[in-house]
Amino acid sequence: MVSRLVLGCGTVGLRIVERLGDRDDVLVIADDSDVVGRLRDESVRARQDDPRERSVLEAIDDPRFVLVAGDRTDHNRTTLETAREAFPEATIVAYLGGNPDSDDGQRIESLADRTVDPTRELVDHALERTTSPASETALALRRRLAVIDGRLAVVMHDNPDPDAIASAVALCDLAEAVSLEADACYFGEISHQENRAMVNLLELELRNLEPDDSLEEYAAFALVDHSRPGINDGLPPGLDVEIVIDHHPPRGPVPATFCDLRDDVGATSTLLTEYVKQFGIEVDRRTATALLYGIRIDTNDFTRETTASDFEAAATLLPHADVDVLRQVEAPTVGGETFDAIARAIKNRTRRGSIVTASARRIPSRDVLPQAADRLLAMDGVDTTLVFGFRDEMVYVSARSRAGDVDLGETLRDAFDRIGSAGGHSDMAGAQLEVGILGEVDDEAQVDSIKDVVEEVITDRFFEAVDSQPGTPIGAYRQTSEWLFEHDGDEDESDVET
Repeated sequence: MVSRLVLGCGTVGLRIVERLGDRDDVLVIADDSDVVGRLRDESVRARQDDPRERSVLEAIDDPRFVLVAGDRTDHNRTTLETAREAFPEATIVAYLGGNPDSDDGQRIESLADRTVDPTRELVDHALERTTSPASETALALRRRLAVIDGRLAVVMHDNPDPDAIASAVALCDLAEAVSLEADACYFGEISHQENRAMVNLLELELRNLEPDDSLEEYAAFALVDHSRPGINDGLPPGLDVEIVIDHHPPRGPVPATFCDLRDDVGATSTLLTEYVKQFGIEVDRRTATALLYGIRIDTNDFTRETTASDFEAAATLLPHADVDVLRQVEAPTVGGETFDAIARAIKNRTRRGSIVTASARRIPSRDVLPQAADRLLAMDGVDTTLVFGFRDEMVYVSARSRAGDVDLGETLRDAFDRIGSAGGHSDMAGAQLEVGILGEVDDEAQVDSIKDVVEEVITDRFFEAVDSQPGTPIGAYRQTSEWLFEHDGDEDESDVET
């Protein structure tokens, strides 16, 4: 059965046929013996005949789709006229050819369901690449990368998630396109089992920096998926940054030569996909897979803060991504310590109305917390969750919400910015707080007692912030928190590092 019929097969037609996936229902009729022979060698059904002849077309059962794709405009016009008479119900796409005059063009436009005009397509492509806002931003990024003299460090936020990892790898690809050497760098650890699986299965080249590592080998720095050096990364706070690309709303001024901050998309990977497309570089399989996964994770499989740009980026990436690897990434093994920590959070929960807070106590990694927060969000009648845990001398916090009247990013900043760092989106956010006093106490019972107080402080600060009363004192807990989170007991609150 023939459902797709190609009549004439010039340069454009040949390229289209060669790119078709399933060719079982394709038949090509062309008068060029070399083209017919080439297609047959590639297992494509092809017949040498004149597609302009009515008798040739009448021998074919009605196809659903007809492509008229010879090189000569006059031949395409005649073929189209014959095809339209022979197959009145078919969808016909006609290539205008290389030498159309006004009569040919008007006739082909009137008979075909769609016309492919090489001149118009070229002009539209050129305009898109040179005059659209996206193209202007991409050109600015290319110029900025091109003038960097030396090696570029593309830095993710600490303990990076798939969106940050994919964005860093993609920006390194863009740097390579202008002959600039770049490293995708991060501080902390990649502890979440799915994130590790992504890096390992895709064999992504990342550099894990230590706090005391020298940065002198780098001539410039770029930040992805966060916007301020020294805030949630191990860089010096006053570091000069060349490039920042992020989809989180900034809390303060962003010091960068080139800055692209757009909180109207669901993932930084969406922005990097746009740059890859505008740069016109071939999409690497590993990078495409990572970017697609980054978009899916940050938008919760396109259900959270998703925009048309995220869908468009995913559609661009999907043909180049390794779907089998994605399936493996999404089904990693989970360690017993992770399950234990999630179980502790579920057990140690406090509920007030539709809001639940929980302490996982000591955690094997901070990636346990968002998993626990998502689990608790599945409880009946719960629309906002906050889970926190202790690791070394830090408290890590993760929050989730599906309540329309709660902005978690602002809530956590109001609750914890004075005693740590916090931020995120309206429906997902996080914070990290330093509790230096834990390192000064050897007695385990005393440590547990301090943790009990800290847990109450965190819980009360969060509920207070949710209630939109950040300026209201909460008595002893607020006073205790200010003492616990100070590095030096003699410092006042203005000296606490934020």
